[in-house]
Amino acid sequence: MLFGTHISAAGGVDKAPINAHKFLCECYQFFSRSPQGGKAPELSAEIIKKFKANNKKFGFKDFYIHAPYYINLASLDNKIYYGSISVLKEELERGSLLGAQYLMTHLGSAKEMETTLAIKKVALGIEKILTGYNGKTEFLIEISAGAGKIMGDSFEEIKLILDNINLAARKKVGVCFDTAHAFASGYDLRDKKTVTKVFDVFDKTIGLKKLKLIHLNDSKAGLGSHTDRHAHLGDGQIGLAGFKALLADKRLQKINFILETPTEAGMLKDIEWLKKTRGI
Repeated sequence: MLFGTHISAAGGVDKAPINAHKFLCECYQFFSRSPQGGKAPELSAEIIKKFKANNKKFGFKDFYIHAPYYINLASLDNKIYYGSISVLKEELERGSLLGAQYLMTHLGSAKEMETTLAIKKVALGIEKILTGYNGKTEFLIEISAGAGKIMGDSFEEIKLILDNINLAARKKVGVCFDTAHAFASGYDLRDKKTVTKVFDVFDKTIGLKKLKLIHLNDSKAGLGSHTDRHAHLGDGQIGLAGFKALLADKRLQKINFILETPTEAGMLKDIEWLKKTRGI
């Protein structure tokens, strides 16, 4: 169990390990391109060399890429749909060049599309992304939160998406669990009893073998609010008791945790609390 944060790669991905070290990270997550849009910066041989050298310098072996926010694998607009597929294919290849373990993404929103059709469309998109891909970076579906027809906001829906992916591609897909998103989607994580129940349900529905990474965020929004608003640990509706229970759950001991909490000063405080609490 390692702890880290989502950190900036401004100025080039080779800066990401340097920034992660400043935040006392043991692992880290970053964007390899702008999350809002635009062409991805070139990953030249020199940049890749610097990136790997900086990881070695600061002892990082575990690092992950978050896909851009504009991805929508449930869009009826072919430009958005196929554009999302293209970007995710490219991000997997970029991740493999850098040696990233995972690429995680939100799936998007179905909006006016019927849910069953949207699930099949998302699954087909993931198949297209992974067809012909032989890199080492693994594709992760991140549990989502939000109003409207947000895809992947329940264990049952993620399971249906996985079931609609062909077996060859499905073997290459894992899940990233986000505490704030799960809480806003109705999964109570406020104490040991509820945490145990949530991961019992996850195991029964999806299977814990599919759980690869956890985003650790408190939630400003209430349970089942379908509102995605992150808070620092203990400053939201989940509370420290819930996070202590997560750290203590024996089933999660080999899973790494990434903070996506709001402020830099708060992130440092969160990291320090996690390291202090680990193993208690």
